[in-house]
Amino acid sequence: MTLDTQNPKPKTKNLKPLSIMKIGGNIIDNPTELSQFLSDFSKMEGNKILVHGGGKSATKMAQSIGLTPQMIDGRRITDQPMLDVVVMIYAGEINKNIVAQLQANNTNAMGFSGADGNLIQSNKRNHPSIDYGFVGDVQKVNTPLLETLINYGIVPVFCAITHDKNGQLLNTNADTIASELAIAASEVFEVTLNYCFEKAGVLFDAEDDSSVISTINQELYSKLKAEKAIHSGMIPKLDNCFNSLSKGVQKIRIGHHRMLKDSKAICTTIEL
Repeated sequence: MTLDTQNPKPKTKNLKPLSIMKIGGNIIDNPTELSQFLSDFSKMEGNKILVHGGGKSATKMAQSIGLTPQMIDGRRITDQPMLDVVVMIYAGEINKNIVAQLQANNTNAMGFSGADGNLIQSNKRNHPSIDYGFVGDVQKVNTPLLETLINYGIVPVFCAITHDKNGQLLNTNADTIASELAIAASEVFEVTLNYCFEKAGVLFDAEDDSSVISTINQELYSKLKAEKAIHSGMIPKLDNCFNSLSKGVQKIRIGHHRMLKDSKAICTTIEL
C-alpha cells in the first residue's frame, strides 16, 4: 500500500513526534561540518529521518571522466552518463559514508534510495520546453514501510535517487524528497521538518549573515519574492515548505545545523 502524497488524509491526534532533517552540499562537502552534524543528529532523541543532497562530488566525478555537467536554474540536467554518476555518488559513496558515521555514533541507521522497498516512487519529469533527462518528480511514498522501519528503531537515511516502478532510477531534488516524506509521514507522526545548511536561516540580505528572518508566512514570502530579496534556490525550498505545511506537516525550520542541539539558536520558522 502506498500513500498518494498529493491527497493526504486528515490527521489524527496524539501522534508520536518525528524529526526529518535535510542537509545540503555545503555540509556534505565539509568533512568537519558533516562530522559535527552527524554527531549532533545522533544525540537527538526520538524518531528521526535524514535526507541528504549530493554536494559537489558528482560534479567532480563527472568532470574527471570527461563529462560536462549541465544546470538550468540550479537544477541538474541528467542524461544517462550523468545518471550513472549521481547514482554512484549519491546512493553509494555519500549515503554509505553517512550511514557508517552514524553507526560510529551509535545510531542504527540504514541507507535508502527510493527504489529500496519501493519507498519513493516518481515519474520522469515532463517539462513543456526543457528536457531534464532522468529527473524524477515524487508521486508516492510507501508510508506503511516507512512507519515500520521507524517503529523498529531504524533511522532511515535517504539519498536523492528515486525510481519509476518500471526499472528506471531517477535523480530527484533532495529538498522535495524531504518535503514529500514529511507530508506522507504526517499521517502517522507529528512531523517537524528541518532544512539545515551553512546559513543561520533565510536572510533579508544574502550578503549579511546577521539578517535572518525569524518567521516567514505566505504574505511576507510573496512580498520578498517580488522585491527579489528571496530568489534562486531558496524559492523552490520555500515552495516545498508551504506545500508541506498545507498538507499536515506540523513545523518547519530552516537554518544552521546548530539548531539541532540549541533550541534557542537563531533560525527561520515557516508558517502559513
